[in-house]
Amino acid sequence: MTAIFAGRTALITGAGQGVGRSIALHLASLGCAVAVNDLFAERAYAVAAEINESDGKAIALAADICRHEDVATMFVRAEGELGPVGILVNNAGVLPELRDVQKPRALFWETTVEEQFAQVNLNVHGAMFCAREALRQMVPQRWGKIVNIISEAGRAGEARLALYSAAKSAMLGFTKSLALEHGRDAINVNAIALGAVSHEGIRFGPLAQGVDTANDPTWQTMAKKYPIARGLGRIGRPEDVAAAVAYLASDNAAFVTGQVLGVSGGYYMP
Repeated sequence: MTAIFAGRTALITGAGQGVGRSIALHLASLGCAVAVNDLFAERAYAVAAEINESDGKAIALAADICRHEDVATMFVRAEGELGPVGILVNNAGVLPELRDVQKPRALFWETTVEEQFAQVNLNVHGAMFCAREALRQMVPQRWGKIVNIISEAGRAGEARLALYSAAKSAMLGFTKSLALEHGRDAINVNAIALGAVSHEGIRFGPLAQGVDTANDPTWQTMAKKYPIARGLGRIGRPEDVAAAVAYLASDNAAFVTGQVLGVSGGYYMP
């Protein structure tokens, strides 16, 4: 592949599996040096090793993005070992405990205050902490790309996902504000809105890998919400998202900022 990101450094949060891992691998394949962040060190190191073994360049940065001190240290390390961060992908957004157990979605009033703070801390404060530190490195470069991974639930709303929908909606407002503030610095800030994506980090339900999509009634019901899923015979994949991130992070999207690209199979059409 053409090394369109040669000389650039990207930091991707939640890159130890699933969508984040795919983004990290794809950007690395295009010549980008990659700082692989994940809450779990073993995941971050595994993806960084995968990139390095494929003649790419990557480092693992295990950190809790809900802690500003951890984020600041992470960006210092990224700059010191790979060079100034020019591409930030705020991908981390699902609480680990929600992947480990299968339980019914709750109505808003049934959720706890602790769950409320956890969703906001990860999706909103985490993205803000990372953007704050990234901008310190991007502004002097007069070049930068911030891609915030949100959800169509943040644009359309979704019942029994009020906390998640609210947090992702806040990320959308943050995206537009940063785009307005930093256009003068030649920094593009955009969002990608996802629907259902199947990957190895999902252990239960119709999105778990290995589901018989032709015969699983739950999958068939879900797929009806995604117009293109019926034609392709599949739901979203991490590679779909990675390709969209690469576009928005490239100079092909130099005149695109403050926008939301829906990579959701037509789930939401504003």
